[in-house]
Amino acid sequence: MAGLYDQDFYAWTQEQAALLKEGRLSVLDVEHLAEELEGMGKSERRELVNRLAVLLAHLLKWQHQPVRRGRSWRATITEQRYRVQERLEESPSLQHDMDDSMARAYRYAVLQAIRETGLAEDSFPDRCPYTLAQALAHDFWPD
Repeated sequence: MAGLYDQDFYAWTQEQAALLKEGRLSVLDVEHLAEELEGMGKSERRELVNRLAVLLAHLLKWQHQPVRRGRSWRATITEQRYRVQERLEESPSLQHDMDDSMARAYRYAVLQAIRETGLAEDSFPDRCPYTLAQALAHDFWPD
């Protein structure tokens, strides 16, 4: 069974799903299943951090380059707010580590804002200037 995992991952997933549905638990590839489940959880968290980073980067750009504000930035901020909220609704336990997720996302957001604005790194605060509630509030637009 481990050979199938290494040779054809998709076929392995289908076989494992069939075995689970049939209740044939004794023949499951438990070690690889456990690894994949852990990976799925980490992937959910990475997706949340990525969405937060895009949102925070656009909030920084909105705040630090008011003359460049436009419909595109507004649409991106609104979309990311919805996507972050959906992630948190689908996996509420992700909220337990939100301080860490926001800090991680902010590091990436600053890098993106630097790259896209041309502003110096010291133009942006060392720590995220927005709370999660502010970042997700549809009526919050930093000035």
